[in-house]
Amino acid sequence: MIFENLSNKLYKIFYKIKEKGRLTSENINDTLRQVRIALLEADVALVVVQKFIQEIKKISLDKKINNYLTPGQEFIKIVQKELIKIIGSKNNNLNFCSGRSVIFLIGLQGSGKTTTTGKLAKYLKEKNKKKVLTVSSDVYRPAAQKQLELVSKSANVDCFLSENLYKTPYEIVKSAMNKSSLYDVLLIDTAGFSHTNKKMIKEIQLLQSISSPSETLFIVDSMMGQDSINSIKTFNEKFSLTGVILTKLDGDSRGGIALSIKYITGKPIKFIGTGEKIDTLEIFSPEKLSKKILGMENIFSIINDVEIKINKYKKEKIKYKKNKKFDLTDFLLHLNQVKKIGGINKIVNQFSIMSNISPKINNKICVKMEAIINSMTVKERINPNIIKRSRKKRIAHGSGTTVQDVNNLLKQFNEMDRLFKQIKNNGLINTMKKIKNLIPFKFKKN
Repeated sequence: MIFENLSNKLYKIFYKIKEKGRLTSENINDTLRQVRIALLEADVALVVVQKFIQEIKKISLDKKINNYLTPGQEFIKIVQKELIKIIGSKNNNLNFCSGRSVIFLIGLQGSGKTTTTGKLAKYLKEKNKKKVLTVSSDVYRPAAQKQLELVSKSANVDCFLSENLYKTPYEIVKSAMNKSSLYDVLLIDTAGFSHTNKKMIKEIQLLQSISSPSETLFIVDSMMGQDSINSIKTFNEKFSLTGVILTKLDGDSRGGIALSIKYITGKPIKFIGTGEKIDTLEIFSPEKLSKKILGMENIFSIINDVEIKINKYKKEKIKYKKNKKFDLTDFLLHLNQVKKIGGINKIVNQFSIMSNISPKINNKICVKMEAIINSMTVKERINPNIIKRSRKKRIAHGSGTTVQDVNNLLKQFNEMDRLFKQIKNNGLINTMKKIKNLIPFKFKKN
């Protein structure tokens, strides 16, 4: 996968610094030197790397440290913030006109324009509820128009067919413009060409002029190397680009161009292609890509899921408070949150710090634990210390489990009670390594 090598390198680099108790000029410089090498090896443009490193270095030493993070962890946050600035600080939506909108797609040969046109058509139809018409002005590549017809059919949108009535790109686009008055969006798929082909540049400029597009999107193959920089600059100068669509992000290239293009063109990345299927076009998220590059995508996504779900279900109920003792009712709520964010397996598999934990955890254990707690009285939930042998037998019988299962649940409850105290005192990040004690391995499988 794209960025895999870069992500692995950066993860190793940041793993070394994240537990540093103090950020010094020496360890910052050493870390940034390694980051610089990793980025250059990933084919990121030199000017982009220099700017990136310079900004991180400038703010790192004077950064005020969050009480819940180590200086090393704060440094990683700085890196992510600056990376987002490089690749694009916000999501950018498409611009539409009040009537029919025209979206003009241009790019080098083989960049994936025609396929992307079909993907974008499907996206606009399904996500934006637009009535879409596509047209290909490519009269040079054999079967180019036929290909667009097929991908348009896959997207379940209409495609304007010249049927040999219109011989030139100008005639085709002009006719499609007239036909598209009953549509919300006209997507124009142009012929691919080199930035040195002056004849094609003039032709595409003419088509852009007569169609007056609300968006001129440059389709970029993310597998392109640094030799494409001049092409990108020329396209940006000649066609007044409004945005970029990155294709083939599911490939195995180094991906440096994907990190360079926003800085080079000053134009936002609007969409990314993540596969060959017609529905593999996504709105570009700078934050999501930055986490992927830094090797932290899974960790942040899980934390985000937890925060959203727990906020929704009043996370205050499962916090250990001075004025309220953590009890089995709170523990039951915690189990429900685990189920709602995807279960124990999802959490264990996503956190690299828990890679030593067996992935074969039966998620039905949560159901068993829930049954045990539901078989307790209110008094027993509030004060688990009163649950002695006779009560355990009754609870086990009522929940269809064993006394050993009840004992194991009480043990897990005590572990979680201690963990919440540690989270309260030390913060979430510094306590994560102890989460393995919460995984109930010792329950017998039925």
